[in-house]
Amino acid sequence: MPILSKKTGQGLKLALFFGLVGLGVLVWFFGLGDYLNLGWLKDQQTRFVDLYEQFPVIVLASYFLIYLAFTGLNFPSSTLLTLLAGALFGFIPGLILVSFASSLGALTAFGISRFLLKDSVEARFGAKLEKINQGLSEDGVFYLLSLRLIPVIPFFMVNSLMGLTGIRAWTFYWASQLGMIPGTAVYVYAGLELSRLEGLSGIVEPRLWIAFSLLGLFPWFARWLIRQIKTWRLYRSFDRPKHFDYNLIVVGAGAGGLVSAYIGQAVGAKVALIEGAQMGGDCLNHGCVPSKSLINTAKLLRLAGRSKEFGINKMDAQFDFAQVMDSVKNAIASIEPHDSAQRYKSMGVDCIQGWAQVLDPFRVQVNGQVLTGRHLILATGAKPRIPELPGIEEIDYLTSDSLWEIRELPKRLLILGGGPIACELAQAFNSLGSKVILVNRSPRLLAKEEPAVSELIKTIFLSQGIELHLGVKTLAFTPNLQVEGPSGEYEIPFDRLLLALGRNPIGAGMGLEKLGLLGKNGNIDSDPYLRTRFPNILVVGDQVGGPQFTHAAAHQAWHAAVNALFSPWKAFKVDYSYLPRVTFTDPQVAQVGATFDQAPGAEVTRYNLVELDRALIERETEGFVQVLTQPGTDKILGVTLVGAQAGEMIHQWTLALKEGIGLNKILAQIHPYPTWGEANKAVAGVWKKAHSPKRVLLWLTHYFTWLRQ
Repeated sequence: MPILSKKTGQGLKLALFFGLVGLGVLVWFFGLGDYLNLGWLKDQQTRFVDLYEQFPVIVLASYFLIYLAFTGLNFPSSTLLTLLAGALFGFIPGLILVSFASSLGALTAFGISRFLLKDSVEARFGAKLEKINQGLSEDGVFYLLSLRLIPVIPFFMVNSLMGLTGIRAWTFYWASQLGMIPGTAVYVYAGLELSRLEGLSGIVEPRLWIAFSLLGLFPWFARWLIRQIKTWRLYRSFDRPKHFDYNLIVVGAGAGGLVSAYIGQAVGAKVALIEGAQMGGDCLNHGCVPSKSLINTAKLLRLAGRSKEFGINKMDAQFDFAQVMDSVKNAIASIEPHDSAQRYKSMGVDCIQGWAQVLDPFRVQVNGQVLTGRHLILATGAKPRIPELPGIEEIDYLTSDSLWEIRELPKRLLILGGGPIACELAQAFNSLGSKVILVNRSPRLLAKEEPAVSELIKTIFLSQGIELHLGVKTLAFTPNLQVEGPSGEYEIPFDRLLLALGRNPIGAGMGLEKLGLLGKNGNIDSDPYLRTRFPNILVVGDQVGGPQFTHAAAHQAWHAAVNALFSPWKAFKVDYSYLPRVTFTDPQVAQVGATFDQAPGAEVTRYNLVELDRALIERETEGFVQVLTQPGTDKILGVTLVGAQAGEMIHQWTLALKEGIGLNKILAQIHPYPTWGEANKAVAGVWKKAHSPKRVLLWLTHYFTWLRQ
């Protein structure tokens, strides 16, 4: 049974709240804060010294209570009160006095915050407190000590925020007392030296300069100390090698791993690159390269079917599917030398074929050999996501990994998914002659894109004969696919099944679990610098948990390699704000920056490709360029393109976002005619026309009329 009823507790909270407000008003009304400054102290110093000598206990007790009251009531005055303690009482008495008064005052503020606000704030803003609660759960008291040593968050705010967490009051008190001692000592000493200042000549006194230097250097020293303590606590159970075999060990030779190794060797570091499967990773062997080769063949077939549009009466495109897949293999083989072990060995990288086991933050075992490295970069890629559906184990399903081994064209190809991979392959196999059935839980295709994009791609797919089942729930395989849609349950027959539901990061089974590196979804948690909980282990690519693009992995790899090799002197945060993406449907879809959902107040400017001369020449008029800008300015927030060459047109917008180039400068740039890039200039012209100075144009009309008279 609670000690206080809910009604009584609410009454006490209201009384306490209005009492605190009343005290604040009194302090302001009577100007009590005006007396808490060094100028007033200098004027009263002689009188105070006499009073202190006559009644030391009363003066100390009075100051203690004043300090406790001001900090307990969260008046932002602790810095000045601490300086005053040094000025009034000297270093040792001032340090002891402030240490206990500030800690008890902090505990008072902590208790008031917990009593008044904890329940209501948790109910409404629980997610906002997640970061602090996470820090407390992971690092416990050390997290609070860090906040006390490094004054990133003001003293009075820490007290109130901690009251909203689950930390015990006693733990809060002793951690605060201990953590505030170094900072208190610095400020008390500074106050003592400032009180000795008699005139301008005193400014050059060495002791005063020492005091000012300590004030400036203490936060830097505290940060360094916290880092050292964290590092010691983190690595104390591991045997750090006295000498290392490598500056950098990279696990995984996909796009992220290859770029990491390349950067490392380019700056003169000794690098080991470990790969258990194929050099080049998913992109070369299962993803970007084979899919784009197949898409290119499929587009040729579609163009052959449209030959009359180009003045050719008839084009018969005869093909053998097995030869098409051989062509895909040839495309892979032509690019393989770029990612080969031979090439990287010629650069000076030690390429090792085998499966890696991470033994500790410094050691990796491969083929029975233990390698040591100052830094590790994990770039182990991802694997296709397999849904847990009854009966799927009885299906010989395909994924983006196994698809490239088939030799016969599926008659009825069922594709689960509605993202880029699903849409690209659905259109490609449809053009090759398969009856394609695409099933997606979402009511939209390409759900991350603008709704207008999804609708256009849907319309095109339907016009090409692709069968769409959108917004349905997959239930089981019997062996047909059983689904549930708005009108009820029904079955979809098929011959082959392709799963295109995304990819899950690969991390299990290589020793990362015992190091606590794997997150909830199988990815590896990292900070904005791509450092894991062990700062010498970094992660790139699909394990990061962000966009799973080859160019994203390469972007991350540069940051990871530089942040590893030049630690602790320099580090760079990864910036995804100008990361473009392209879906290679026909027409292509490209996007960079924000979508309208992410910037709902943005101004939208659109230019339809049906007006572009190059699009008319090539009979590829489906699509548009859409630009989001900050209202009232030409600042670009995001761009979406749909068109035959959208992937090539997005580069100009990516550069514009990165460098802060606005639409006025895009409009001023000379674009060759006739090119697809002119659409970028055209949409800038549409924006400019909408923002033309109408009053000025009206006066100019009158002026030119007058000239003709």
